[in-house]
Amino acid sequence: MEVRQALRKYFIMGSQNCNGDPKEILKQAANAGITAFQYREKGNGALQGFQRYLLGKQLRDICKQYQIPFFVNDDEELAEILDADGIHVGQDDKPAAELRRRFPNKWIGLSISNQAELNNSPIDSIDYLGVGPIFSTTTKEDAKVAVGTQWVKEVKHAYPHIPIVGIGGISVDNAASVMEAGADGVSIISAITNAKYIDQAVSQL
Repeated sequence: MEVRQALRKYFIMGSQNCNGDPKEILKQAANAGITAFQYREKGNGALQGFQRYLLGKQLRDICKQYQIPFFVNDDEELAEILDADGIHVGQDDKPAAELRRRFPNKWIGLSISNQAELNNSPIDSIDYLGVGPIFSTTTKEDAKVAVGTQWVKEVKHAYPHIPIVGIGGISVDNAASVMEAGADGVSIISAITNAKYIDQAVSQL
């Protein structure tokens, strides 16, 4: 699978995002057709230490079973231990260029939310850009101001060869507008974890 295809329905989750069992939620989402998964165990109530690793291994095994690319958010040691397919970082995390040197064969994604961040990003060291937050979101405690779908258009125009996934506040109702703006895919958290019917939510994205 190419990274562009993997980004189409990119599910992000940690135990702190779930009311139920994260493993069951991931299985349902995988059955329904997500194209990639990112383990993001971060924020209030997030698991630590061995418990964090154990859940990551269980989620990694589910992704292998369904042949879905598995990403780790901002933890290069965990990404290595779990043999992740990729790692995703933000602007304040480990520099993408350093990650590329350590992981020449893993996919590396980088979040950008404004022109200054884009200008300072090591585009040659990454495989895709996470662009947003497109809409306002309550999932991330440190989320930046929503930038709208116009930001997707601007980034796509500047770097047409770089795969782009829209991030932040994306739901069943607004996912189409992100794709229409030029994104290769959408990343979602609560649109799946809070869905009454996960299969319907994934199919509508």
